[in-house]
Amino acid sequence: MSVAKKDYKRITVKTLVDMKANGEKISMLTAYDYTMAKIVDGAGVDVILVGDSASNVMAGHETTLPITLDQMIYHAAGVVRAIERSLVVVDLPFGSYQSDPKEALRSAIRIMKESGGHAVKLEGGKEVKESIKRILNAGIPVMGHLGLTPQSIYKFGTYTVRAKEEEEADKLKEDALMLERIGCFAIVLEKIPAKLAKEVAESISIPVIGIGAGNGVDGQVLVLHDMLGMTHEFHPRFLRRYMNLYEDMTSSISQYVKDVKAVDFPNDEEQY
Repeated sequence: MSVAKKDYKRITVKTLVDMKANGEKISMLTAYDYTMAKIVDGAGVDVILVGDSASNVMAGHETTLPITLDQMIYHAAGVVRAIERSLVVVDLPFGSYQSDPKEALRSAIRIMKESGGHAVKLEGGKEVKESIKRILNAGIPVMGHLGLTPQSIYKFGTYTVRAKEEEEADKLKEDALMLERIGCFAIVLEKIPAKLAKEVAESISIPVIGIGAGNGVDGQVLVLHDMLGMTHEFHPRFLRRYMNLYEDMTSSISQYVKDVKAVDFPNDEEQY
C-alpha cells in the first residue's frame, strides 16, 4: 500500500526515521558533482549518496578500492554546494576506517568539515564496530552497509548475491541489530535475498535502504549513471534503466561532429 508523500523542506536523519515509522518509502541516488546533484535534489530525491562508486563511474577503475579520502571530499563538496533539500551521505573510502578507530574518526571529521556532508557511510558489521562507535561518539551520523560490500570484493572474489546460506544470513541479521543498537541511523543492504532483507527491515526501527534487496525494505538506492543509462555494460537484475542516455548522448555528439565538419554549426543565427 502506498503512503502519501509529505512535503519535507529539508531531509535530516530524523526525517528518515520518521518516514519509516509513517510507512513512507525513501528514495536515494548517487551523485558525484554539482551539476548532477542539482538535478537530483531538484527532482525530490530524499538522500544523495556520494558513493565510492565514483571510483568506477567517474574515474574508470575496476573496483571502488582506489579512490582516496581527498577525492571523496572533492566530490562531496561539489554535491553539497548544489543541494537544498536532500540529505547528503558520504562514503568513507577503503583504508580510511577499517584498521584503526582513531583513523576512522579523523577520516569522518575531515569529510564533515571539508565537504559539508551530513553523514558518513561505511561497510561492515561487528568487525568495524569500534570505528563506528568512535565516529558516533563525536556526533557524526553513520549509515551502515551490509550484504555485498564492494570494498571487500577481493575477499569475496565475486559480486554475486550474499547471505544465501544460513550462517551468513544469521551474521547479517546480528550485525544489523548491532548497528541499530550502537546508534546508526540507517543501513544499506546490498544484493541479498529479498526475503532476508524484508526480515531485517521488520526487525529494526531504523530505515533499511536496499539495492538488489527486493521491495520489502524501507527505501531504494541506485547509481545515478546506471539508472539513467549512461553506463551500458552493467546489467544486474535489480537495475531499472529509466533512460538510455548512452545512446542519446552518443547520437547527439556524433551529430555535433557532423555539423562542425559540414560548417553547419554555427549558422548565421548562432554567431555574433
